[in-house]
Order: sequence, then C-alpha cells, then structure tokens
Amino acid sequence: MKGFKVASVFSDRMVLQRNKNINVFGTGDENAVVTVEFDGNTAKSVVKNGKWLAVLPPHKEAENLGMTIRCGDCVKHFSDIAVGEVWLAGGQSNMEYELQNCITGKEHLENDKPRVRYYYTQKNAFIDEKFLEDEAKMGWTKFEGDSPKCWSAVGYIFAKELSEKLGCVVGVIGCNWGGTKACHWMSRESLEADKDMRHDLDLYDEFCKDKSPEELERIYQEYVDYHAAWEKKSAEYYTTVENPTWDGCLEYCGENKYPGPLCPRNPFHATALYESMVKRVAPYTIAGFMYYQGESDDDRPQYYYKMLRGLITLWREDWGDDELPFLIVQLPMHRYIADEDRKNWCLIREAQEKVFRTIKNTGLAVILDCGEFNEIHPKDKEQVGHRLCLQAMNLVYGDKNTEAFSPLYRSHIVKDGKVEISFDYADGFEIKGEKCGFEIAGIDGEYKPAEFILNDDKILVFSNEITDPVNVRYQWTNYGDVTLYGKNGLPVAPFRTK
Repeated sequence: MKGFKVASVFSDRMVLQRNKNINVFGTGDENAVVTVEFDGNTAKSVVKNGKWLAVLPPHKEAENLGMTIRCGDCVKHFSDIAVGEVWLAGGQSNMEYELQNCITGKEHLENDKPRVRYYYTQKNAFIDEKFLEDEAKMGWTKFEGDSPKCWSAVGYIFAKELSEKLGCVVGVIGCNWGGTKACHWMSRESLEADKDMRHDLDLYDEFCKDKSPEELERIYQEYVDYHAAWEKKSAEYYTTVENPTWDGCLEYCGENKYPGPLCPRNPFHATALYESMVKRVAPYTIAGFMYYQGESDDDRPQYYYKMLRGLITLWREDWGDDELPFLIVQLPMHRYIADEDRKNWCLIREAQEKVFRTIKNTGLAVILDCGEFNEIHPKDKEQVGHRLCLQAMNLVYGDKNTEAFSPLYRSHIVKDGKVEISFDYADGFEIKGEKCGFEIAGIDGEYKPAEFILNDDKILVFSNEITDPVNVRYQWTNYGDVTLYGKNGLPVAPFRTK
C-alpha cells in the first residue's frame, strides 16, 4: 500500500483525549481498508477520496499503551501512549513565545517533572515534497532533553497546572505562528462568505493575478534574500549604535519590506496556515482550544469580532463539534513608545469579550495587567497560563468553585450626577495602587478623567466637570496602569457604555 500514511500527529509518546471517541486518520489508496487496534479495541475505515478516518471508543486516562495500525502489508506501531487531556494552543507570537525565554522558564526547565507532552505542528506555509519529508519527522515529545525549551510558555504553564488539578497527563498541540492575523488561520470559503472578512484574501488574489508560479517563486525568493541581508544589518545597527531607534534603523538599513510580497510561500497571506497547519492536525480528538491572537489584526479592529467568530465556527466544523470549548486570551495593555494611542487594541479587546458573551462554550482570560510598555511580547507568562487554566476548570471541567472570571461590565444607571456600574462576576473589588482608569462623558461625548467609589459589587463613577453624565468607559486605552481588581484577584475587564 504505497499511499498509506498515518497523520504525523500520531506518533510514539502521543496523548489521546480521554472519555471521548478517538479519531485516528491519514491518507491511503482508494478503497483500501485500515484497521486500528488500541488497548483491546479495534476500529476499521475504508479509504475514500484518498483519506481514511477510524473512530475508537472512549478510553479512560492511562499511560504506557500501544497502538497498531494496519493497511494491507503495511503496519505502523506506536508506543508509550498516554490517555489524558489534549488542548490545541493557537494564535500568534505570544502563544508561540518559548518557555526558555519566559521569566520563569529557567526555573521550570530545571525543576519541573510534569505530566505534560507536546506536539508542535510544523511551521511551513507551503505544502511540497520538503514539507511532507519534514512533517514525517515530527512527533510528540516529553518533558526531557532540550525539547521543552521551545514549547509554548503559555501552553506549558496551562498544561502543567491542569495536569496537577486533574491528575492525568495533559498534551498540548502547538499550532501558532508569530505575526499572524486571524485570516491566516481560516479557509478561503470561510473568508469569502463575508465582504468584511475577505479584505486580506482579495489583496492576496490581486497580487497573484496574472503571475505564473515561477514568477511568484522568484519574487518571494528575492524578498527572502533581501530580508536576510536587512536582518543582518539591523542586528549590526542595534548592537553598535548608542540609543538606537526604529527610524535610525531604517536610515541605516534601508526599507524594511517585512512581511514581504503576498506569494503562496509567504506565511503571512490569507489562508496560508489553515491548510499547512490547522488541517494537518484536524480532527485529532481534543478537549478544546486556547487562543492568544489579535495583535496583528489591529489594522482593521472593527472587523475582529466577525473574524474571530468565523474562525471559531470553522475550527469547530473541522473537528466535528460545534460546542468544542474555545478559550480566548484577551489582549493585555500595550503601546510602543513612538506610537500614538489609537485605541485600536481597545476594539480588539471589546470584540474578544463580545465573542465570549455571544458564542457558546467560549471562555475569556482577562490579562489586562500582564502587558509591558514598549514591548509587545511580555516575558511573564505565568498569569496567562494560570488564568486559562482557571477558565478550563470552571467552564470545561465543571469546577464551579474555581473563580475563573474577571468582573465584566453588565449595566449602568445615572442618578444624582453619578453613574452606577453593575458587573457580572463581581463580589466586591480591591485597588492595588493608585485609583485610575475611569473616564466619564456628557451628551457632547467628550470624555474627562473620573473619580470612582467602590460600593460592594457596584462602582459609582463621577466627575466635577460633568454634571449630567451619559457614558462611562474604563481603561479605554492601548496602554495604562491597571490597579482595579475583583475580590478574586482578577483584573476588571475594560469596557465602554457606548
């Protein structure tokens, strides 16, 4: 059976999802019969349209198991298999951010002995022979040797804590790439379904139009060569110039053409990573998704709700479960020193909360206080992973004693020249530092800094400059100090009353 292959996400040391039907899949010759044997259970599948999918019955948590897959005279055997919880860690660079670079990474790497395993989906945006050769070398890894250094810090911290709470092995599928937009992780069909979502796809199609594959290859290779030289010169500038600046770097190095022309080999074009990453691991049985992304969509933040909603719908369809949990990391505070506060990240955060409120089985890990000024990649990922774990424990594993939610704006009323704000998930508040963050506006819509008074589970907001208040907003800024928390220690989420 020359065409018989098992998807690369199946390997020695893999983690299979407990207490759910287990999907095992791959490719093969048409009408060939594939048999999967796993711990006394057998499942069969017939290859149709080049693909096969066998479904094993649910299995409780276990370790040190084996699996045998047969197709004609071809036999694949996998060992050291664990059955536990499996989560996919999706998103861009802050999900990709490696454990070795995290503030607590060295401590974890030297001292931890976790029941956590990891599969990293290959980062290659173009499926060709080299892609398939490299993918065949991929496999699940355990927390040993140098491998964990490159694991997602957020994914690992989440999985370590979850494993300790649940008492089983937790597997993480890393499916992330720095600098990516939501549209890079979506199919052509899903983007074409809405005029507001197809913007980047149209740009890609327009660039590729009337160009041969050979021409597109040449254009992209020219960019790769140029950018490699630019990066080398940039490193030289930043290591030799006192008080370097971005403008100074451009003057020294020339134009920065990143992320390059929208050619098929460029990972930063619409749909680029959907086929080459997401579809390579779907529909591997998982407990759910955790997703940390949105930074790169700040050029069109008004459409992010549609984008994220569409992505969730698509991924759930690919996994065959329209209720599969999806945990969102809300963007933290961030602004570069040279940037004006365009409040575009405010719109991304607002869209992320709207998704949480309107789409079933979604979670929202509020990390407003976890940002760094002038640094888009905060180095402390402990709270991010921890707050995702809180979400999972409460929403997915039914531990309602776990206080997982930040206080979220619910409603407001105006009385006696003050605005009284009511919240969901609030049982009182506390301030850690100086009071800040609230603004208030009258009918003219001009916002002024506001005072506020904590009143049990409500907050009274007012300003001597506004006698007839209409609206309030909280932390409506790309970057600012965060000092207001719920009694559960989680920061109050940003909001505006419109």
